[in-house]
Amino acid sequence: MAHPSTSPESWHPTLAGLQRIKQWHLDHQGSHPLEHQLWDAVLTLWVMGWVGWLPAFALEIPLAYPLCLLGMLAPQLYVHWRARAHTHGRLRCDWLELVH
Repeated sequence: MAHPSTSPESWHPTLAGLQRIKQWHLDHQGSHPLEHQLWDAVLTLWVMGWVGWLPAFALEIPLAYPLCLLGMLAPQLYVHWRARAHTHGRLRCDWLELVH
């Protein structure tokens, strides 16, 4: 699959991009229920990462810092993983064109 100027590996999530992918999953929920649940889990981790960093710093819980960072990076890491699996033929990903 040839990608235009931006590849999924270098995708930086925007709210519009996250919404496009979420809408695709909602539109295809019946035929791709696991993908829909995985994307909901990724978005949940993303929100937890963004919401959790301030209390982690305020309460001085350094063990939470890397977890918050992973949560913040969850959509980017998930899209990168799906793009690699799609490129190597292990997994088909119909929504990759939406990340551009």
